[in-house]
This record gives sequence, structure tokens and C-alpha cells, in this order.
Amino acid sequence: MVKSFPKGFLWGGAVAANQCEGAYNEDGKGLSTQDIAPEGIVGPLTEEPTKENMKLMGIDFYHRYKEDVKLFAEMGFKTFRTSIAWSRIFPNGDDVKANEKGLQFYDDLFDECIKYGIEPLVTISHYETPLALAKNYDGWVNRKLIGFFDNYVRTIFERYKDKVKYWITFNEINSVLHQPYMSGGIFTDKEKLTKQDLYQAIHHELVASALAVKIGHEIMPKAKIGCMILGVPNYPLTPNPGDVLEAMKQDRENLYFADVQVRGAYPKYMDRYFEENNIKVQKESGDEEILKNTVDFVSFSYYMSSCATVDTKNNKSSVGNIISGVANPYLEASEWGWQIDPQGLRYMLNLLYDRYQKPLFIVENGLGAIDKLVIDEKGNKTVIDDYRIKYLNDHLFQVSEAIEDGVEVMGYTSWGCIDLVSASTAELKKRYGFIYVDRNDDGTGTLDRYKKKSFNWYKEVIASNGKSLV
Repeated sequence: MVKSFPKGFLWGGAVAANQCEGAYNEDGKGLSTQDIAPEGIVGPLTEEPTKENMKLMGIDFYHRYKEDVKLFAEMGFKTFRTSIAWSRIFPNGDDVKANEKGLQFYDDLFDECIKYGIEPLVTISHYETPLALAKNYDGWVNRKLIGFFDNYVRTIFERYKDKVKYWITFNEINSVLHQPYMSGGIFTDKEKLTKQDLYQAIHHELVASALAVKIGHEIMPKAKIGCMILGVPNYPLTPNPGDVLEAMKQDRENLYFADVQVRGAYPKYMDRYFEENNIKVQKESGDEEILKNTVDFVSFSYYMSSCATVDTKNNKSSVGNIISGVANPYLEASEWGWQIDPQGLRYMLNLLYDRYQKPLFIVENGLGAIDKLVIDEKGNKTVIDDYRIKYLNDHLFQVSEAIEDGVEVMGYTSWGCIDLVSASTAELKKRYGFIYVDRNDDGTGTLDRYKKKSFNWYKEVIASNGKSLV
């Protein structure tokens, strides 16, 4: 039996501006790196936005947010995670003056959330670097982006300081290792990008994140500002000591980003990595002092675990959320090949809490699946998504176990609480939501919203503060 979650637990859902808002060229918005990626991270870029890019319309959240927030409130959301599209505020990223219409949209969105008692949880940069910064500066490779980001965060902190209490600096910041264009706005081809330039870009992002924490605490003393990593725990495939060390190595590749943002300095194990790869990160005077501005909480996405082994030739590979690895023979997989491991979430929570002793926030978790719209016994359109209910129930049960283990968990925001466009493939057929959006990959559909079976299931989970889980 599940015990009640902590009082004040922040139940909710999560989206990203570039995957739901649409209105890519309305009200002064500039282009982002997403607007010329019609096939998501798996395909080539285009010169200009094309009608094949599903993200250009998204689910039209820009015009329908009031309807959607009302549905979130009906489920009982305590928090709603979304992002601010940087190019909606500064169309080119390096503009001196902010776009007032862009600022007003988020004022209106946050007001709508607050009207229903929903706390906005805002990601400052979620895979939507202004395209001009990517093309003209090569994204975060260029140190000038720290200054542009400084201007951006000061602007939004001043504007929304009385409306937003919870902030995340960069979405899945460690994903830049695997997708430098999507994550870091780096325009240089991934195959040509040197490790020197990649880790220099990472340093600039880490400094910018710490600077945002510093600025945020100055402007909003009561606000909580966190970091976010892509959470994929790595298990040794076998007891072979080589596999154990390989798992440690792969964990460190991901966790070093959080180590810097939580502990305020580079971990010693990176010295060896930099030396062996001839990487000399250029740090300017004052950088180390800025990094000491550490985060208030650690947030992460969790969809799957992975296995690590030194024997890469004789094992089946496993695809996943940006990071791929070796398949675990004990786990089943989703329709997209992502291995399903609820206990891995409990393990990840304990791993992070043992390491940092900071409050943790699960800000992405969910099941992408092909949903079928049907008519129920009352004549209403819905989706009988028992598979999603089982996935979320099993993962949330493990969250309750981690809480019993002593882990301090702030909240949980299910990814894609309303159907949206996939980041990895720019498809809409891969659905995550409690709310079905009538739009298809060919652009057809009414954009009408329908409650899935999971809608009322999650409503009961929230109302019971987790006691309804089995």
C-alpha cells in the first residue's frame, strides 16, 4: 500500500514551448533552432521553416492555452511546467530591446495558471535557442552567449518575479553531449565539432546557469532555481569489473553537469578526461566564483535506464531519450524501443539524493504511444490508455518507495500532459498526454481536445495525494 506523498507535493504536467505553442512567426517572434528541423533531431535541417515541420503549429497552445489550463486545473494540477521561447522575447537573441508582445503572452499564461492555483514551473532554455545565435555565433561555443543569456534572464526575472517561484535554467543540459545543435544551438556539424569546442560550449552554459541563479536570487530572494539533467542510470551488464567501471564512467559523463551546478566547481575526475582528450577549457577571471552560485534543487527527466559493458560487439543495443545504450535483457520496451524500468526511477532518486542531499524534482516522465480515439459508452470521444496508466502507476509507486527511503522529492510533472509534437522525431503520433489533441502527422485534424481514460486516473492520484496508486 502506498503511503501519502508529502504535504505540498507538486503534482502536475510538463510541456515545452517549441513542442506545443505553434505561432512560430506571430507577434514578433523570431525563428528558433527548432523551426528549421522538420524531422526533429533525427533528420536534416532546412534553410527556412517548411510546412512539413509539425512544430510550426504544434497544438496551437499559443491561442488555446486558456482551454488547456482549464483542463489542467480540472485534473487538480498544483504546478505546470512550461518553457519560455527565448526568440519570442528576443527574436534574434542578441537584440537590445525585448519584444513586448512576447512578454505579454507569458504574463497572460502565468496569470491563467495562477487563477486556478497552479504554480508555474518555468524552464528558461528548453531546446529553443534563437536561430540567429546558432547561425551567427555557433551557439554556446561562443562566449558572447553568456551576455545575451544574462540580458534575457534579467528581463524575464524582472517581468515575472511576482508570478513565478520555480525556475529551471537549462533543459537536460547534459544532452548537449549527444545533440549539440538541439541542446546547445551549435551550428557546426556534429561530426565536425571538436571535443575542445564542445566542452568549451558546456563551460559557457554552466557559467550562464550559475549566473542565472545569482541574478535570480538577487531579484527574487524567495524563488527556487534548479538545474536539470537527462536522467539515465547505467547498470553494469554483468559483474565483470570492466562493466562496473564502464557504468561508473557513463554515469559521470551525465552527472558531471549536475556536480558543477550543485557543488559549485568542476569535479576532480574531469581533470583526467580533459588531459586524455587534450581539452583545455578556457576560463575567464571570475568564472570559478560565478560557479559557486549553486542551485536550490535538482530536477531531471526519467524515461529509461541503460546498461554498460566493455563488450559492445556481442550485445543488443537499446534506443532511448537522446542517449542510447546496451539493452537490458530483463526489461520490456515501448513501441519506440525505450526500455521500461520503473525501479530505475527509485534507483535514480536515491543515487541523486545520496550524491547531493538537495531536493529533487521529477520534471519529465511518461509513455509515448500510438493512441486510438474511440467512442465510449456515453458517446464521448476518448482513448482507453490502460498501458499509460500502468506505466505511470508503476513509476509513481517507485517514487513513493524512494520517499520512504528518505529521499526528499518536491514534485512530479508528467511529460506531455497534453499531446504535443515529439522533440526527437517531430511526430504527433507518438503521444504522451492525458488529453488527446486531434491533429495528425500530415497536418490534418480539428485540434479539438478530448480527455483520455488516464485523465480521470491522474485526477484521482492528485486528489488522494498518491494514495490511490496500487
